[in-house]
Amino acid sequence: MQKSFLLYFLITITGLVFIGRLFQLQIIKSKNYDPIHNAAVKVVYDYPERGYVYDRNGELLVANQLSYDVMVQPNQVKPLDTLEFCNLLKIDKQDFLKRFKRAERYASYLPSVFLKQLAKEDFAFLQEKLHKYSGFYIQKRIIRDYPLSAAANVLGYIGEVNEQKARTNSYYQQGELEGKDGIERQYEDVLRGRKGKKYLHRNRFNKVTGSYQNGSKDTLPVNGKDLMLTLDIELQMYAQKLMKGKRGGIVAIEPSTGEILALVTAPSYDPNMLVGRKRSPNSYKLFNLDSIEKPTFDRGLLAAYPPGSPFKMMNALIGLQENVINKQTTFRCYHGYRYGNRPNEFMGCHCGIYNRPIKLKTAIARSCNSYFSNTYRRIVEKDKNASEGLDNWNRHVSSFGLGNYLGYDLPAGVPGLIPDGKYYDSRYKYTWNASTNISNAIGQGEVLTTPIQLANFTAAIANRGFFYTPHIVKKINNEFIDDPNYVKPKQTTIDKEHFSPVIEAMHEVFKSGTGKYSQVKGIEICGKTGTAENFVIKNGNKVQLDDHSILVAFAPKDNPKIALAVFVENGGYGSTIAAPISSLIIEKYINGSISDKNKYRENSMFNMSLEHIYAKQIENPEEIASRTK
Repeated sequence: MQKSFLLYFLITITGLVFIGRLFQLQIIKSKNYDPIHNAAVKVVYDYPERGYVYDRNGELLVANQLSYDVMVQPNQVKPLDTLEFCNLLKIDKQDFLKRFKRAERYASYLPSVFLKQLAKEDFAFLQEKLHKYSGFYIQKRIIRDYPLSAAANVLGYIGEVNEQKARTNSYYQQGELEGKDGIERQYEDVLRGRKGKKYLHRNRFNKVTGSYQNGSKDTLPVNGKDLMLTLDIELQMYAQKLMKGKRGGIVAIEPSTGEILALVTAPSYDPNMLVGRKRSPNSYKLFNLDSIEKPTFDRGLLAAYPPGSPFKMMNALIGLQENVINKQTTFRCYHGYRYGNRPNEFMGCHCGIYNRPIKLKTAIARSCNSYFSNTYRRIVEKDKNASEGLDNWNRHVSSFGLGNYLGYDLPAGVPGLIPDGKYYDSRYKYTWNASTNISNAIGQGEVLTTPIQLANFTAAIANRGFFYTPHIVKKINNEFIDDPNYVKPKQTTIDKEHFSPVIEAMHEVFKSGTGKYSQVKGIEICGKTGTAENFVIKNGNKVQLDDHSILVAFAPKDNPKIALAVFVENGGYGSTIAAPISSLIIEKYINGSISDKNKYRENSMFNMSLEHIYAKQIENPEEIASRTK
C-alpha cells in the first residue's frame, strides 16, 4: 500500500513538473521566444539605412550605397559541387573551406558572411544561380560613400564586427558592420538604427512555405539618425590643402560654443579607401605598411608635443593670479636666463632686447625666455616649498583642460603631461627647486600638450577665463545637442581681469612681434608663435632634430569667432610656417576668401613641402622616434 502511494505520488509530481514546464515554454516564454534556433525557421534580416552625416552648413559628408554579401548558414548546407560553386564565386577550394570552417566555428545555426560586397554585375548573375545551393543566399547591406573624400580622421570608417563581439553582443551577427573610428564609432548606437527581422517557415525539403506565425514576430527596420557636425568642411579641406607635404595637426574651435570647426591631421587619407572590397588591401597598407607617415594617426588628438612659447601665456596668467608679477613688472634679459653657475645652466633667448627692463606686453610679443623663467621661478618658490608651489601651478594649468582628456565626443585622445610636485619628488632623491625644471617656464621640459588642448586653451583666453568642452556633433536628427558637458561653460582658476593684459600682448605679437609678417588687413588677430625643440635618443646620446613650428591664435580680438592651434612637425620657427598657415585659415573663415594681397602667402604654403626633412629621418630609423608620442 505504501509503495503504491509513493509511486502515484512520484507520477503526480512528474506530471505537474512537465505541465509547469510546458506552461512556462508555451505561455510565459512564448512572447519572448526567438525562433532563430529552430531549424524549420529561416531568419532574414532587413538592414536599415545608416544615418547620413552633414557639416555645419548642410554639406553632405557621408552617404550610403548598396552592397551585396553572400551569406551562409552551415547547418542548412547540403552536399554540393564545390568546384562549380567556387567557379561561380571566383574563389578556389582552399578559400571555400577556410570561409566555411570560419562560419561553422562562429555558429552552425546562425547566418554569417561567406563572401562580402559583391560587385553589382556579379550580384545579378549570382542571384539566378544561388538557389541551387542550400544554405547560401544573398543579403543586401548598406556601406558608406564619401562624396568629398575629406576629414577621414573625423568621420572614421565602418568595418566588420569581429567574432568575439558577435558572440557577446546579441545585436550583432558576425560579418555585420559597425563604426570603427571617429564619429562612426563614437555615435554607433545613433547612426546604425535598428535592423528588422523576418521569420520564414521551411518544410522538410528546406523550401520556404510562408511566414512563421503569420509574421507576428517580424519586426521592421528603423533607419539610423542623421548627424550634423560642427565641422566647416570648406575650412577643413582648405586647412588640409595647406598641410600638404607636411606633418602635424590643426584644430580650430568656435570659442563661444566649443564647436570644432576644423580638425586636421597630416598626412591623412581618402576615406573611400576603406569602403567595399578594396578595404582589406588598403587597410593593410594604411595600418601596417605606412608606419612612418602614419596617415591613420590623428595628430590633432593623439600627438603630444612640447607646447613651446605659447605656454608662456599660461605662466603669465598664473603669475598675475598669484600676484608674483603685474603688467608693470620688469625683468632684464642678458641674451637668456642663467639658473646656475655651470656653463650649461643657461637658457638662451632671441628676444633681441639686451640688458633693458622688459615688461609683460613686450615679453609676450618678443617671446622673452628670461622674463618667463623669472616668472615661473616666483610662482613655484612663492611659499618656499617647491613641491607645493608646483602643485599650485599644476592646479591652475589643469583648469584650462591641459593634462587631461577634455571630454570631447571623439573616441581618440591622450592626456598629455602637466607635472606636479609628486612627479619630481619621485625622480629626485635630493632637494629640487624651480631651476631643476625651469624649461617648464617656456613650454619645454616635461610639459606635453595635444593640438586640441592648446586650441581649447586659446579659446579660454579668448573668452577671458572660461571654455566649453570641444565637441564635433551639433545636431542629431535636426535637434541641437543639450548635453550639459557641452553646453555648460567651465571656469578656469584665473580671474577675468588678468586676461586683458595678456590679450593685448597677443595682439601685439601680430602688430610688431614675431607674427607681424602674417597680419591680415581688417582682422585683429591675437596669437603667439612657438618653436619647440625636438630631441631623440640615438646610441644612448641625446640628439636634436629640426624644431616643431607652432602657433596659437584667435580672432577677432573682440567677440572672437575662431581660436586655433597649428603644429607643423620639424617646421622650424613658428613665424615661418605655423604663423602664415594660421592667418590664412583665419582669413578664409572670417572673410570667406583670401585677398589678392595674401595670395602669394597662400601659394607659398600650398607649395611648401618638408618631405626632404622627413626623408632624412627615414635614412636614420633610430631618429624616427621623437618626442611626438
